[in-house]
Amino acid sequence: MSGADRIAQLERIMDLLGFPKSAGMHLVAAEPGKVTMALAKRLDLTQFFGHFHGGVVAGLADHAAGACATSSMPDGKLAVTIEIKVNFLAPADGEEIIARAETIQAGSTIVVVKVEVASKKAGAERTCAFAIATMRAMDMPAGFL
Repeated sequence: MSGADRIAQLERIMDLLGFPKSAGMHLVAAEPGKVTMALAKRLDLTQFFGHFHGGVVAGLADHAAGACATSSMPDGKLAVTIEIKVNFLAPADGEEIIARAETIQAGSTIVVVKVEVASKKAGAERTCAFAIATMRAMDMPAGFL
């Protein structure tokens, strides 16, 4: 599968029902081994101070890591999370959060991805979280896409 085909596949995955779609996550940019996703602020995604909830920040980081790992895998494979560690560095108090994921190491079954999440407010970005995710290659279910 070409890089362009893999990116088209990621876009189709983003359109499937589930948390990423219902939260409003969207693919901003992608190439093999690098993915950027974003999520606009909505009240139902915030905590009591009005910042993005930590679980939402972690969810965006996890989904970006999975897409990034999938883009690094052979055809017919899909990444699922084995482990993710998120360090929260600052409040996600912007109008949007942006996750930039990059493959660190890709093996035949395990991919390690780093993710930086930035909070964007009035055009300026500030890193609000950093994550390391370990992903496992699984066979894509028959007829999945």
